[in-house]
Amino acid sequence: MATRLNIGCGRSPTPDWINYDNSPSVWMARWPTLASLAARLGLIDQHALAFVAFCRSHRIRHADAARRIPPADATVDAIYTSHMLEHLDRVEARVFLAECRRVLKPGGILRLAVPDLRYIAYLYLRANDANGFLSHLQFDLDKPRGLMARLHRMLSGGRGHHWMYDRDSLLALVEAAGFAEVETMEEGRTRIADPGSLDLNEREGDTFCLEARRP
Repeated sequence: MATRLNIGCGRSPTPDWINYDNSPSVWMARWPTLASLAARLGLIDQHALAFVAFCRSHRIRHADAARRIPPADATVDAIYTSHMLEHLDRVEARVFLAECRRVLKPGGILRLAVPDLRYIAYLYLRANDANGFLSHLQFDLDKPRGLMARLHRMLSGGRGHHWMYDRDSLLALVEAAGFAEVETMEEGRTRIADPGSLDLNEREGDTFCLEARRP
């Protein structure tokens, strides 16, 4: 049976895939009583508490993909991540791609879905709204102030975008990570041999997908 990973799955885990996320809610799902206490103390809100229950019921596993992906070398057939890469800074993104290359089998497929910076820039030029443009970029600009605010942010897992990509910049990044046959994918298309229940049209509109093969 194929080993397939959805990394940074959030609220969109893929059935029959191994789903990972770095949210503290995944960690707290192992201790629901602790999560309830954090909610009573105001350290997490009801949205985060509901996500704790969601992670528990969907068996989402914890992994910090910017450091290490749990599977052993050359054991994975396919990796998918949607709207996660832009939450990593440039160093973290390179570490993540190196980890993907490490765990994928030769010939394994990496599929990335990210917000399309070119499209977002087009919306800005059309609307001429700087505040709306920056809000759409979702950059991590505002620092939490005060101890409680910092604790809330740490436990809720809130983290904005740290980089954005257009097709050319993402192609160059993935090629530099040592992947081959790097190309963008039209909606509904994939080179994954057995995608199973994977949503090949997830977050269409402002998103583009890229696939690459591990040599």
